[in-house]
Amino acid sequence: MKSRLDFHPKFVASLASYSKERFLKDLMAGIIVGIVALPLAIAFGIASGVSPEKGLITAIIGGFIVSFLGGNSVQIGGPTGAFIVIVYGIIQAYGLEGLAIATFMAGLILVLMGCFRLGTIIKFIPYPIVVGFTSGIALTIFATQIKDLLGLTMESVPADFISKWIAYFQHIETTNFWSLGIGVLSILIIAYTPRISNKIPGSLMAIIFMTVLVYFLRRFWGIEGIETIGDRFNISSEVPQPQSLNINMDTINQLLSPAFTIAVLGAIESLLSATVADGVTGDKTNSNTELIAQGAANIVVPFFGGIPVTGAIARTMTNINNGGRTPVAGMIHAVVLLLIFLFLMPLIRLVPMSCLAGVLIVVAYNMSGWRTVRSLLKNPKSDVSVLIITFLLTVVFNLTIAIEIGLLLAVVLFLRRMTETTKISVFHDELDIAHGTESNQHEVLKVAKGVEVYEIEGPFFFGIATKFDELMRSMADRPLVRIIRMRRVPFIDSTAIHHLEILITSSQKEKIHVILSGVNPHVHETLKKANIDRLIGDDHICDHITKAVAKANEFVAEMQK
Repeated sequence: MKSRLDFHPKFVASLASYSKERFLKDLMAGIIVGIVALPLAIAFGIASGVSPEKGLITAIIGGFIVSFLGGNSVQIGGPTGAFIVIVYGIIQAYGLEGLAIATFMAGLILVLMGCFRLGTIIKFIPYPIVVGFTSGIALTIFATQIKDLLGLTMESVPADFISKWIAYFQHIETTNFWSLGIGVLSILIIAYTPRISNKIPGSLMAIIFMTVLVYFLRRFWGIEGIETIGDRFNISSEVPQPQSLNINMDTINQLLSPAFTIAVLGAIESLLSATVADGVTGDKTNSNTELIAQGAANIVVPFFGGIPVTGAIARTMTNINNGGRTPVAGMIHAVVLLLIFLFLMPLIRLVPMSCLAGVLIVVAYNMSGWRTVRSLLKNPKSDVSVLIITFLLTVVFNLTIAIEIGLLLAVVLFLRRMTETTKISVFHDELDIAHGTESNQHEVLKVAKGVEVYEIEGPFFFGIATKFDELMRSMADRPLVRIIRMRRVPFIDSTAIHHLEILITSSQKEKIHVILSGVNPHVHETLKKANIDRLIGDDHICDHITKAVAKANEFVAEMQK
């Protein structure tokens, strides 16, 4: 008997054929991914508005859970740039406790998505929406890093995009050119390191070189004004104790919308990362299991002060490129980060903030996908409008509004396209059975005067039901028989059934026969459940247009006697 819960972790499946050779490859990949994840976890934590060790804690706990329970063999979980904007906004509005509660609620939503097998549905979110808010996030991340890149002296940075830039220009005279130089050099190191070696992460090289440089500049040359992590944060290498969450109905009502945004964004990004990984490895992700794993990670992480967790495409690809093929590599990556957290945190204090700004600016550039945006601008206007509106809403307002309105706009445009795709044709006097097909054998049926044939080609749903009603009202002559040909109707919804019921009832009052033709078994079953067969009569539902026209002609002949 098939289990209702689609939860099959890849870690369990991988143990059946695990070997020493496989472990050595996973070990090497895990170590490299852990080193790559280090600067990103720190940078994402700081940019999100929390201390750097919170970013590491998220990568350690969240990364381990995602690998241990996930439905993808090579997925690497942790904090990502996509969440910076939403996390920062939640902290500004509700504080750290609000973020913890929202993350916990998002975890529950993700688990429910997986339990109800919604993993495949998430993949159907329109691509222009994903590109729109990803590009918007990238621009917003870039904007948040200008203060640290320039070393501006500001008490606080406004939360919204436009106010940020106004404040930056108001304080532009406080620019520290040493900080700016450190930031620019960091960007150049990250950009040119791959030309020397693909094995060494550019972000790590930038952090090492710039940290050493700033240490000597401050220690031996007395250069001041280059802010480091230790100048801004009191960081600790102690493993945090679990904390309680004060959850009540008021906080649930306040944080449900941000939690839903975290859940949807996490689901999209993790499944997108898994899909990219599948294309490289040839494996197949269990989407529902992956959602449950992502949810579990987001349920646990808040109790240790962490931020939202999701699948990270760049780290996942690093894992694949370095030989990782089972979840063991992801678990080793978490252990590597834990060891760094326990023994090397004092060195993290020396990392310059402008260097981290450079790392995040490169992340924002890679996220922007400007080439993809440029190619999408050549697509239909409806797709372009969804892309631009989602982008602007993300930048000017926030990600919650962008996702909600973007999805709503995409649904409206989809329904409009469906309505345009579904055709309704009207026939009098004669009807070619092969009309609309590739058949060369044409059989023309004589349709008696007083019989109208309406053919619906496409889904019969609420968007078409009104259009169908308007078409019939526009007909000048009152017919004796109406044939509704439904051979190409794949499904019918409740609104269309309601309109059909009204049509049958009103036609019967006017002594007009209504005949349904070519109803497929699925639609027929739906009509039976709605008792349409009883209302119209079984003899008025025909499986072929030939029978329907013959019956209609008989009715007309009898009525004209």
